[in-house]
Amino acid sequence: MTKPMDVLIEAEHFDDPGGWILDTQFVQTMGSPYLMAHGLGAPVADATTKIVLPTAGVWRIWVRTLNWVGRWNAPGTPGRFELRIDGHPLDTVFGTEGAEWHWQDGGIVDLERPEIELALHDLTGFNGRCDAILFRRDPAPDPPASQDRPGAATEITDDASRYDLVVAGGGYAGMAAALSAARRGLKVALVQDRPVLGGNASSEIRVPLRGLLPEAPAWPAVGSVVAELQYDANPDARRAGSEDDARLLNRLQAEPNLTLLLNHCLTGVEMKGRRIRAVHALSTCRPGIRRLTGRLFADCTGHGTLGALAGADFMMGACGDGAAYTVSREQPVMGMTNKWFWRMCDGPRAFPETPWALDLEVSDLPERAIHKQWCWESGFYRHPIDDLEIIRDWNLRAVFGAWNALKNKHPDHAYANAELESFAAIGGPRESRRLTGDYILSGEDMIKRRQFDDGWVPVSWFLDRHVPEPAILPKFPDDPFLAVAIHQPGTAREDRPRHGEPWTGIPYRCLYSRNTDNLFMAGRNISTTYWALGAVRVMRTCGMMGEVAAAAAAVCVQRHCTPREVYQQYLAELKQQLTERS
Repeated sequence: MTKPMDVLIEAEHFDDPGGWILDTQFVQTMGSPYLMAHGLGAPVADATTKIVLPTAGVWRIWVRTLNWVGRWNAPGTPGRFELRIDGHPLDTVFGTEGAEWHWQDGGIVDLERPEIELALHDLTGFNGRCDAILFRRDPAPDPPASQDRPGAATEITDDASRYDLVVAGGGYAGMAAALSAARRGLKVALVQDRPVLGGNASSEIRVPLRGLLPEAPAWPAVGSVVAELQYDANPDARRAGSEDDARLLNRLQAEPNLTLLLNHCLTGVEMKGRRIRAVHALSTCRPGIRRLTGRLFADCTGHGTLGALAGADFMMGACGDGAAYTVSREQPVMGMTNKWFWRMCDGPRAFPETPWALDLEVSDLPERAIHKQWCWESGFYRHPIDDLEIIRDWNLRAVFGAWNALKNKHPDHAYANAELESFAAIGGPRESRRLTGDYILSGEDMIKRRQFDDGWVPVSWFLDRHVPEPAILPKFPDDPFLAVAIHQPGTAREDRPRHGEPWTGIPYRCLYSRNTDNLFMAGRNISTTYWALGAVRVMRTCGMMGEVAAAAAAVCVQRHCTPREVYQQYLAELKQQLTERS
């Protein structure tokens, strides 16, 4: 409950985040972006900001945080941090209690002046997190409700423009859709919740580009923008670096018809019947929400976030109705990876003990798991949206537990000179929602190489799925954290679509919603079955989906029609668009 003179300071709005990183992955479930001290065991630099309170005097302070290993009753409190006021720490150490996000009591302060400087001071480097700080004039120990965020109401500002196409998601699907549409003369806005572009292929998440572009395309527009955007044309591309992020940013910012909104999260939509009228984009760096109106919208978020907010039909796991999906061993999903890398140095490197991490021994780790970071994956038996923060935190416990085993338990001290080079705090999910279109692409379609009159996007990846690594199941049957790849049952290896043998056929009808009339989708959230997703989810393939959706959007604008009507009435014009490079 909000009280008079409450003052809320959002951690993500601090003037200087220091070494703390902005985490925007879980806004839909925990309510807000937040700052996290991801230091790989070394405390990060302070996040600081200056504020002016309404008055000096007595204030009670609350901090929205949690003990992130408390969900498992793990020993220790890895995410400890202090709140300092003008350089002086409060008596409370934060991040030490509560298994869920809540308001931890910081006690009473008597301020001599209203102008103060706040600092979040990390004590461990092990993922302490702060969502918000509340100054309450009433000194009574009456905490806000766990999810209450007093004063968090944010003014909504209308964007002056009305866009032809609003694209949500700045991975390869979203970038290709936005850039292709803008070059076709459409007025486009691209909303991305991170400070960089590239999605899973960015330097933040570090998944290499996979999938093939057509070598001699029958439809020249399919693959041309992706070829321009990709940071490495090699089929087995390296991982992206910060210089690659910068190049993508410069490329999109240079397009005059494209408005780029980095650091903005979708938090709501406005509907008119079956059509999206506007979306709300919450700034993660400063107070404010931008209201973006448009004719057409494209969900390239991966999670199907825009579609879900709009009430679009979706699937999840093997369940045809995603709203009815329940977590079970019988209805698993592919999980999320937080990629990590290590290197050998010229001398010993210490690593602190991690009693709160998973209790692993060197013998628990298959040899390939030490060298192939993609297989560090969890969340198979968890909800891929509602439990996503838990999945990421389980990945943290698994990797830090494995590194502790290699560093501090190896009988031959073989990793004494090794150090963690990087560990992505931002996860790379493989599946969640799949928005339902007029056609649902199946694995059988790919196996039989079915040809569609609206099939233009080539598929060149394995028809695979990830399942738990059998070697880890005896010790961790309920929440395994290592994966192996399998292929659709009954599929002979020589018959399945695989890398190097592209099959051209993702139907355009998989790229628009069946019940939200002006919504496109591109990326891993398109209309496919549980198995078919395994082959279409790689990033070059996702980018080509974005190009096709953009070409269709151009027809929609020219003909004042819906995406479905493009297929029903103007398919020849869409084909013509795809013969011309954007």
